[in-house]
Amino acid sequence: MEEAIYLNALRMVPGLGSSKLAQLLACFPGAQGVWQARSEELTRVLGPGKLSEALTHSRTVIEPQREWEKLLQAGIKLTTLGSPGYPANLAEIYNPPLILYYRGSLEGLDLSLAIVGSRQATPYGRVTATVLARDLGSAGFVIVSGFARGIDAAAHRGALDAKGRTVAVFGCGLDTIYPREHRSLCEEIVERGAVVSDFPLGVQPLSANFPARNRIISGLSLGTLVVEGQERSGSLITADFALEQGRDVFAIPGPINSEYSRGPHKLLKQGAKLVESAGDILEEYAQDRTWFLLRYRSNLLSSVTRQSIRD
Repeated sequence: MEEAIYLNALRMVPGLGSSKLAQLLACFPGAQGVWQARSEELTRVLGPGKLSEALTHSRTVIEPQREWEKLLQAGIKLTTLGSPGYPANLAEIYNPPLILYYRGSLEGLDLSLAIVGSRQATPYGRVTATVLARDLGSAGFVIVSGFARGIDAAAHRGALDAKGRTVAVFGCGLDTIYPREHRSLCEEIVERGAVVSDFPLGVQPLSANFPARNRIISGLSLGTLVVEGQERSGSLITADFALEQGRDVFAIPGPINSEYSRGPHKLLKQGAKLVESAGDILEEYAQDRTWFLLRYRSNLLSSVTRQSIRD
């Protein structure tokens, strides 16, 4: 418990990311040891400059116990790299976040797939993301996305429609719901999965935060599916992270006259797997996870039977 309290306080230091924090933890006896180290000792590890100054100053204004109580009051939990509750997929990437904040449950995330795309989604993109998330959720996948408007929201809702599990990765602290109109969606996700972030309380959804969020989206997942996106977009950044992490990349083809098809089409030209249905993704993992395909076909048959009864 003490270690988590001081890790949270250290994560609140401006500019102190996972790599520098790991460097400090290797030189001192735990997070509390870092927090209580003399300024000259910190400077010896970090070198002179703004970061060591920021850490020294933060220790005069941050009260670790009070900040920990804020987490508890907000119902936010914390897991750390190396602990049993830390997501296994995320632990495998290069320089994983040392701390992950979450509400909900992180169980079963080894069977996760990311679905991402444009905030300015077309009707085609929204329907496609919803249907794929619903079908993959029915087959047992946890659907991971970024909680944004457009494709992300459609993916979360598709998984929820299937009574499946979904995880939303925030680009801010979990005390900030962004966008605001997704407040009810957030609570639904917490009930059927989790909202997660590697940012502490108080961090606002600045544009500089979203590449780090995208890296976690791909890191949590076996693969990333891009539904829609412009040629230069956050969705393609997520796909790039997936490739760097040795994960699969999938893409949905779209109308050739739509600017939101350019991102997926670029990925397809580069070798991403073309996806027309959930079956295309399930087949990719069927060799090691045959039950996915069997369960998907069973659910699909049940759906057709129910439709026939209604007709």
